[in-house]
Amino acid sequence: MSIQKKLTTYLILIICVLISANSYSVTAMKGNSKQFIVVIDPGHGGKDPGAVNKSIREKDVVLNIGLKLGKMINENHPDVKVIFTRNTDVFVPLIDRSRIANRNKADLFISIHANACPAPAIRGTETFFLGPSLSQTNLEIAKKENSVILLEEGYIATYEGFDPNSSESYIMFEMAQSVYLDLSLYFADAIQQQFKTRIETPNRGIKQAGFLVLKLSSMPSVLVEAGFLSNQAEANYLNSDEGQNHIALSIFEAFKKFKGKSSGTVVSKSAEIANVAKKPEITPVSIKKKDSVEIQTTEIKEVKNGEVELTSAKLEIKEPEKTDIVLVADTLKKESTTDIYYSVQIGANTTPVEPVPGNFKNLKNVRREKTDKYFRYYVGKENSLKTINSLLQQIKSKFPQAFVVSFVDGKRVPLN
Repeated sequence: MSIQKKLTTYLILIICVLISANSYSVTAMKGNSKQFIVVIDPGHGGKDPGAVNKSIREKDVVLNIGLKLGKMINENHPDVKVIFTRNTDVFVPLIDRSRIANRNKADLFISIHANACPAPAIRGTETFFLGPSLSQTNLEIAKKENSVILLEEGYIATYEGFDPNSSESYIMFEMAQSVYLDLSLYFADAIQQQFKTRIETPNRGIKQAGFLVLKLSSMPSVLVEAGFLSNQAEANYLNSDEGQNHIALSIFEAFKKFKGKSSGTVVSKSAEIANVAKKPEITPVSIKKKDSVEIQTTEIKEVKNGEVELTSAKLEIKEPEKTDIVLVADTLKKESTTDIYYSVQIGANTTPVEPVPGNFKNLKNVRREKTDKYFRYYVGKENSLKTINSLLQQIKSKFPQAFVVSFVDGKRVPLN
């Protein structure tokens, strides 16, 4: 298929999504005139087991979590219609999962997965929303989840030549990601906040990546990675009834906040759900952290994608913050909107440095903001990811360790 035909196909898809977005906004303004519909999508299934650790299979774990989540919503929100893309062990093509959500004009799409990686010590939860992959790690995760289309007959025609193993195939995600960005980011943030509160495992944050199942869904949507099956302790936890209850409850509490925001209702305190609010016990896994690396301000010798602490004469590389996710207010009025913008962070320190060009390699328009004990230094305030990523590439010539962060209602939310 020619590049021109591919672009035409993608533009038609984006126009359809925009039309759907307008319909979604009109429905939201009408309040309760439309029943709230949530689609729960347990990943994999049937001939596709997903990640596997001995007898523990991703398809079984996420199905159980999805069914528990659906039950919680049905029992506590009888006004909500819950639809499953699968409620048994069957294989459902990615495009059919999205079609189920689109056909039912769903208000929210929740895809549930479990992660895996070659390093068995890695563990933790993370939630993705659609967008260009901001790191190679996120791109590889998206490739892994999207590779399921290779099991489908005629996938080349179905997905218009999309190759899940080609980085070039993900470029067009930059065009389609912004329609439901605000609400998807809000929901992803709410989920990770609940995980942080309820689960004894690292909070790996909210991230962006090009998941097909999100790209093809015309509503706010997220993909939850509930933990790593490649980590034995976490695999055992995810395979337990207690662990699955905790994951489901965390997503359920985030769902309540999302529904309250989208419908304009006040979110009350969570109802008691028996035997699932207790924090789990997981055998701790020792992970050795990298030592800090000091480098001269005038010459960057070695940097990692993380925060940079500015001292009087040196920069100290710090590990990226994994839990610095801000909690959005529980009570939101119907007429309020979420303000989201992006900036490039170039450094952080505990002693303030004047944000003048002379202190930042002649870089102009640096601003300084204080959160927690750190003064952080940013450039740019853009509403477009494409624009901020372009700015990031320019800044990296002077500050290779710079990275993008988002701000939700003025609160910093790192994008890993």
